[in-house]
Amino acid sequence: MSREAGLANRPDRIILVRHGESEGNVDETVYERVPDHRLSLTERGVEQARQTGEVLRTLLDGDSVEAYVSPYLRTRQTFAALGLPVAERDVRVEPRLREQDWANFQDPADIAEQKAQRDRYGHFYYRFSHGESGSDVYDRVSTFLESMHRNFATPAAPRNVVIVTHGLTMRLFCMRWFHWSVDYFESLENPANAQPMVLRRQADFRYRLERPFVQWDRTVVPTERERSSWL
Repeated sequence: MSREAGLANRPDRIILVRHGESEGNVDETVYERVPDHRLSLTERGVEQARQTGEVLRTLLDGDSVEAYVSPYLRTRQTFAALGLPVAERDVRVEPRLREQDWANFQDPADIAEQKAQRDRYGHFYYRFSHGESGSDVYDRVSTFLESMHRNFATPAAPRNVVIVTHGLTMRLFCMRWFHWSVDYFESLENPANAQPMVLRRQADFRYRLERPFVQWDRTVVPTERERSSWL
């Protein structure tokens, strides 16, 4: 396949979706007794995902779709509630898209102290005592991107890719895709629960975000490269 043909085979959209509101989003003490990967959506979280699904089905307008889903319960429940027209064979449960590992059953006082240390040290590089750093998640997201790009080269490549994952993972996916700096990554907020972020392919085959992430730290000035990552 020629380079031009390969570029033309890329999907029209890559849609990142954060899971809906989960038990952990409304009650942090749940981490003391329930493993992170087993946390369920709340009723509100299911409804958030259902409403996002209505928006996405209109956007997709019957075009072909392939989905990648974090293996955590809340992301799988979110994907189910989206109600997208995706054949079971085109849905991949992908462990590399999981949430950042923080600990096993969590001690609230210990996690609170580690979060304070992370704020002083930097969110990208700080590694939780029994978990991962943001840079660890970045590395596994990078290997996932390599696999996804290989799938784009197949004759049956879909026109749309939907990725249901977690807020931090979404930011790191875009950091890797658009080559953002650590400072810019750390200045951004996670998307809201069930919020989609759409990367749309342009005429030059590059992708742009339909809207940027919300930036909480305005003292960080995006570079020209970073500004060019959204429409």
